[in-house]
Amino acid sequence: MNSEVKMSQTIIQKHLPVKAVSPADGHCFFGYFDKFATDEKDERILVHKVGFTARQPRLGDKALIGVIEGNDFTPVAETLAWNWQQGSMLQWFSRDSIIYNDLEGDTYVARIHNLVTGSRRTLCRPVYCLSPDRKWGLSLNFIRLDRERPGYGYSGLYDSGMGHGYPDFDGIWLIDIERNRSRLIISLAQMVELFPHDGMDHAVNWFNHLLISPDSKRFAFFHRWRVFGPWGAGICSHLTHMFTADLDGGNIYPLNLDEFSSHYAWVSPTQIINYSNRKATGNQYHLFTDRTDHVEVIARDVFPGDGHCTFSPDGKWMLSDSYPQKDSCRRLYLYDLMRCQAYEIGRFYADLQYPAPTRCDLHPRWFRNGRMISFDSIHEHRRRMYVMDLSEITGS
Repeated sequence: MNSEVKMSQTIIQKHLPVKAVSPADGHCFFGYFDKFATDEKDERILVHKVGFTARQPRLGDKALIGVIEGNDFTPVAETLAWNWQQGSMLQWFSRDSIIYNDLEGDTYVARIHNLVTGSRRTLCRPVYCLSPDRKWGLSLNFIRLDRERPGYGYSGLYDSGMGHGYPDFDGIWLIDIERNRSRLIISLAQMVELFPHDGMDHAVNWFNHLLISPDSKRFAFFHRWRVFGPWGAGICSHLTHMFTADLDGGNIYPLNLDEFSSHYAWVSPTQIINYSNRKATGNQYHLFTDRTDHVEVIARDVFPGDGHCTFSPDGKWMLSDSYPQKDSCRRLYLYDLMRCQAYEIGRFYADLQYPAPTRCDLHPRWFRNGRMISFDSIHEHRRRMYVMDLSEITGS
């Protein structure tokens, strides 16, 4: 479907060909949009493979980790620590090594697995994200996260902080990867004290969505707490404050305190693209400059709402998607940042019968060359990973 049709004054429909690259058996997915699924040469793609879908993983459910190269799928590991939205935090650690979270005994950990030698090193905590220089990792309480945000954490184990709204012994942990040591750098109690909000001190608090800047010096994170509404009386919801901080937890900066921040990505060492609310502009894709009040709106009122947004490696394009629209399809979008032109490059059916934590968002991810993308979808009634060549539009 390559015909070019004007959808509106702001979005051009130009659907590009897609190719399924994951095995046709089982259910395959990579996970989140904020990591490269491909190696440094874009030759190998990482993927999870499981035997079921449309239900939450239970303690003991395994996911197979594999590498796709050309038309071949090679299983390389298994993990007991995974979820539908972010997988096992699977990603490339180096040219020939991968990293993913796993369960060892009664403790969640991370594994660094060398694909050439088969050797495996275990880290003391599961990773949420890695620094680009691969010296540091950030971790949090995945059991607490699963309880408060099903689909993003790992379940089934005891959590000593279960009865605490904002413990001082739990929060964000910095992992020294070489020394295999970790320490608490920001606690939940600290954030409640430093940046209070009505009702926060009478609610369950948690951290989510940690990402380290491209220069490995700072990181961003969400502080969330439980509220009821606005979806109806007695219905659980949450509010969000977004922050940045030095990698050691110092110099915490309130990037957005307007109660709603969603998907984001660092686009430079000082800038973050984030779908969020600002009192002056409402819900938009906002480009924040760290440690300043400068905020720019990207593609104002162009897209139908929240999406998983990233910039291309050359900084010229924004890639995003949508949640299911009235036709039960998710959209895939590309936005020319210089010409301010939006394209709908794909439309994919979503089975709305899937429970929310098990949904299959597209989570579009760039190849490192900026010419291709990969994404997950169930439009063929099975979770699969797909790739798409953007060069017809981008010219790259």
